Amino acid sequence: MAPASSLALHAHTSFSSHHTPTSSSNRTTINPTTTSSTPLLRIQTIAKHMALPQTTSFPAQVVPQAPEDPLFGLARAFKADTSPQKVDLGIGAYRDENAKPWVLPVVKKADEIIRNDPEANHEYLPIAGLASFTSKAAEIVVGASAPAIAEGRVASIQTISGTGACHLGGLFLSRFYNPYGDASKKPTVYLSNPTWANHNQIFSNVGLPIAQYPYFDKKTRGLDIVGMKKALSDAPERSIILLHACAHNPTGVDPTPAQWREIAEIMAAKGHFPFFDTAYQGFASGDLDRDAAAIRLFVELGFELVIAQSFAKNFGLYGERAGCFHFVSAPSLDAASVTTRVASQLTLLQRSEISNPPIYGAKVVSIVLNDPALFAEWKENLRTMSGRIIDMRKALRAKLEELSTPGTWNHITDQIGMFSFTGLNENQVAKIREEFHIYMTKNGRISMAGLNTRNVDYVAGAVDKVVREVQ
Repeated sequence: MAPASSLALHAHTSFSSHHTPTSSSNRTTINPTTTSSTPLLRIQTIAKHMALPQTTSFPAQVVPQAPEDPLFGLARAFKADTSPQKVDLGIGAYRDENAKPWVLPVVKKADEIIRNDPEANHEYLPIAGLASFTSKAAEIVVGASAPAIAEGRVASIQTISGTGACHLGGLFLSRFYNPYGDASKKPTVYLSNPTWANHNQIFSNVGLPIAQYPYFDKKTRGLDIVGMKKALSDAPERSIILLHACAHNPTGVDPTPAQWREIAEIMAAKGHFPFFDTAYQGFASGDLDRDAAAIRLFVELGFELVIAQSFAKNFGLYGERAGCFHFVSAPSLDAASVTTRVASQLTLLQRSEISNPPIYGAKVVSIVLNDPALFAEWKENLRTMSGRIIDMRKALRAKLEELSTPGTWNHITDQIGMFSFTGLNENQVAKIREEFHIYMTKNGRISMAGLNTRNVDYVAGAVDKVVREVQ
């Protein structure tokens, strides 16, 4: 098609050449602007009709505006708050006595080693990740002397921290775990009530149905072991049961060793598939072996299981996304073959998801785990973090009891790890934020790492006031 300017010129010329002159007395005066603009207007109208419709394939009824993630929204609100007394008890990251991020001294040493290594580069890692990292990661969670390691029954693949491990595990199970002989009938993933909110999205996004089992007893603010055991007994055989290995998020409530054995017995009887999520090994109690005890129990009992492992908390590598996914096959004559086949499929899935995992965080962890002196120092760093949190639990409970705050507060010290379920309701949480500028999630969960000797009395006083005044 000719450009509009050419068409307009042609229209004007055509009009002029076919116009018959008349005497000046009868001649009609023609406005050149009007004459030339008429065809232009017609051309513009035609062009407008020919243009692509101003529509989208993604209208609001198809792609609604997603709500802001509650935790990131809480962090944004805290940052915008100008009060000098504000306290952040929502952040899921360790803070030191000065409410600042703490780079572990052992991580600084590993970083120095990396920077001074003349052979260091930024080449791609293998699809399965850094082998010196994944092999040691498996050892610290399953146990270096575990038969499962010696017998080649553990397949490990580096992931984008614990979130990526949960996703890869969910994707693998959605694709290959077919306990009912019908690919259209997906097994259900049972999550604790409550659980880390992202669990719901991770497993739903890979097409696995989710359900809940009772976990937190609001009356005792402890474990509802009776409700949990009943739900596991009632669940369809060979369901997937997601278990927090230690420092349950968000409640801080863990089963006792005896209760873990009861849970394992029920799961074995029902043929359930254990999916462990471990994000706080060593960070919870300061003892790597104690925090891995539940996983090791299930491995020793002969379960086939998977583990999502994160090094964000226990190394302070939050932004480096260092994690692992482990598959542990049950003892059998073909266990090694099963493990090899599963590893091959995990690698294939990983290739289409992220191709290659990131290198820096994995190198840091690998250096520490493979050096006896640095490994010992890391364990000291873990005791520093877990010890400070335990001290803050004791201080908060002591102050609340000193104030005779209504209710019982032993659950603050009974719970373990980064988080504590305070028992505050949504109205009380709103009030403590409005009046005292103390930020926590709506369900009353607080990060103990946000407390320090300078603000713990202030927080206790605020809790005391809202508990007395707000129902």
